[in-house]
Amino acid sequence: MSPRTGRPTQNKKTERLEIRLTPEEAQRLEKCAQKMQASKTEVINEGVKLLEKKLEQ
Repeated sequence: MSPRTGRPTQNKKTERLEIRLTPEEAQRLEKCAQKMQASKTEVINEGVKLLEKKLEQ
């Protein structure tokens, strides 16, 4: 069996980020993820996009 699994992608995600959160911050992130029906990574990426737009103004 091939060691590669999953679907091939053109947008490879090779960078890792580890963060430390307070329990309250972790709870807020989890709540957002549940409401958006998205992963925590997707929530964080969406937040970064919103900040980029705000900073461009």
